[in-house]
Amino acid sequence: MGKRFNSDEMQKVFEILQESYDVYGPRIYQGTGCFSDTDVIRYGRLDSWEELVWDQKSDYSFKEALFPISETILYFTENEMKTADGAPRQRLIFLKSCDFHALKRLDEMYLKNGAEDYYYRRMRENTVFAVMGCKESGKNCFCVSMGTNRCEEYDMYIFQDEKGCYVELRCRELEELLWDYGQNVQEKPTFVEKNEVYVEIPEELPDTIHRDSMWQEYGSRCIGCGRCNFVCPTCTCFTIQDIFYKDNPKAGERRRVWASCQVDGYSDIAGGHSFRQSQGERMRFKVLHKISDYKKRFGYHMCVGCGRCENVCPEYISYIACLQKLKEKEGK
Repeated sequence: MGKRFNSDEMQKVFEILQESYDVYGPRIYQGTGCFSDTDVIRYGRLDSWEELVWDQKSDYSFKEALFPISETILYFTENEMKTADGAPRQRLIFLKSCDFHALKRLDEMYLKNGAEDYYYRRMRENTVFAVMGCKESGKNCFCVSMGTNRCEEYDMYIFQDEKGCYVELRCRELEELLWDYGQNVQEKPTFVEKNEVYVEIPEELPDTIHRDSMWQEYGSRCIGCGRCNFVCPTCTCFTIQDIFYKDNPKAGERRRVWASCQVDGYSDIAGGHSFRQSQGERMRFKVLHKISDYKKRFGYHMCVGCGRCENVCPEYISYIACLQKLKEKEGK
């Protein structure tokens, strides 16, 4: 059973949600794009229903609303340490099906891959997720190929059409907030069933793939900016920075900040040694982790087929073309 709301009712629904949650979703930030006088769509706190972007894929993923780019995890003085407080209110995040599948990958890495990440767990348990149904596939999306175009275990599903919005509620807190509003209906969730891009992931790569000459092609093209990692909803790496205050150099805060396996210094270790010094080696590491190594360990691919890395690369390096090359080498 679901709910049907007309367009005029959706702002009221949004205001009801705001009373209990800080609401986040993809919105337009005007004039803040990479080029002069261009906009960017990224996740931020929404002030009204009209700010939520439906018809375009966000340039950045939902991850920055759940796992901040820079996050203070503790404060310290010369005598004591204090864990930073969590978000004061619960969050509700609007996201697409591919990003909701990415949430499973984040959970795997931060909660099940060794000791639990306390800070991620704290935010994760304080957040509910509303999956936005897609009317059509976005540019370079291949979610159908990755099996991430549909999902079920959401707290809320919402699809906007010319008649208003269809909503399914699977979270008791949301049911209590919205059940007295709208019209009860029986409809099926709408998901994308076909992408313009089709990708076939290789299942059996040769043992020599790590030494294949194809990786050398990226050595001179990749500039190591890390943008592909920063827009990816499943990249989980971070580094730690200690910030010391000018007025008291014995006090400060420790922050964790997103990191990228494509940038210089990422694989540096004690003694001045560094793994994967060339950009081709870094490209190899990233791609094989997304579609091979992760699956060997967890049983499913890390990549969810959102296509953002394809869209954002300033050197027009095609991740999709790289996957196609790997498929051609399968079994050889």
